[in-house]
Amino acid sequence: MLPADRADGNLWPLMRQAGVADAVGTLPGDPRPTAGEDAPWDYLPMVRTKDLYERNGFDLGVIEWRPPFNLAKRGLPGRDEEIENVCTLLRNMGRLGIPVWCYEWMTDRNWVRTSTAIPARGGSTVTGFDRAVFEAGPPPRNGTISEEQLWENLEYFLARVLPVAEEAGVRLAMHPDDPPISPLGGIGRIMSSVDGFRRLLEISDSPMNGVTFCQGNFRLMTDDLPATIREIGDTGRIFFVHFRDVEGTVEKFSETWHDAGPTDMRACVEAYRGIGFDGVMRSDHVPTLHGEVGAQAGYGVLGRLYAVGYIRGLIEGTAERA
Repeated sequence: MLPADRADGNLWPLMRQAGVADAVGTLPGDPRPTAGEDAPWDYLPMVRTKDLYERNGFDLGVIEWRPPFNLAKRGLPGRDEEIENVCTLLRNMGRLGIPVWCYEWMTDRNWVRTSTAIPARGGSTVTGFDRAVFEAGPPPRNGTISEEQLWENLEYFLARVLPVAEEAGVRLAMHPDDPPISPLGGIGRIMSSVDGFRRLLEISDSPMNGVTFCQGNFRLMTDDLPATIREIGDTGRIFFVHFRDVEGTVEKFSETWHDAGPTDMRACVEAYRGIGFDGVMRSDHVPTLHGEVGAQAGYGVLGRLYAVGYIRGLIEGTAERA
């Protein structure tokens, strides 16, 4: 992912030098603008964002950023206004030729870790999660919510958003819950199992209704990651891939270097080849390396540079046998 507010840092030049031409982007700006101000999802801010990526040598293929829509997830008053903001984002993505929106259905909080400094290879550090530590924390501020309530709210959301996505030509790629546990801290989660993704795809057969296949989370849902790639991918619904690995169990796990986890990463790439996947694949949650003081955990520059080379080697290596 290439954040739109980091064009002047080391990440963008190094990615260009590594041969990366496709960007997974964010939208800079205040996600809760004051009255009369353009929101990040409005047309002109998005025009400027896409122009910034293109002038730096990247094709913006995925937006991995969301307007606030927790009211929609909880089914609370104000959700229709939030859903309309999502529709505005999708319409403008369509106008600008940005084909994939990565979203999620994690209520109140996004991805959760209990540590960002677990020692890994050669003194690098990675993130990790321990459910026992997390569950010792305070109860949810907004109260509990059941899985069935979340499913009802998701169906309401998709019924309104998918027709707009179809008209705009933008594919919706649902990201798994991270970690894939339900309930977590008293809050239900519904994208925490392969069955949950099967149910998502059954809600609508729209060609815009699909999946962000985040390998680290699916690895905690199944013992056979390549088979799961083939199952979901055979429907043509894998629109975007997060390429990473974890070790441990869903109750307690840590991130790994891309080449040091338990998953057969080559077999995964072969599975993507087998389903004809031709979308964007990005390195995800990389280790923090020596010298990267103050780097955001999981998103250091050097770790991503290493991951890009590793992924490219797997892709080229599997092509030789294709």
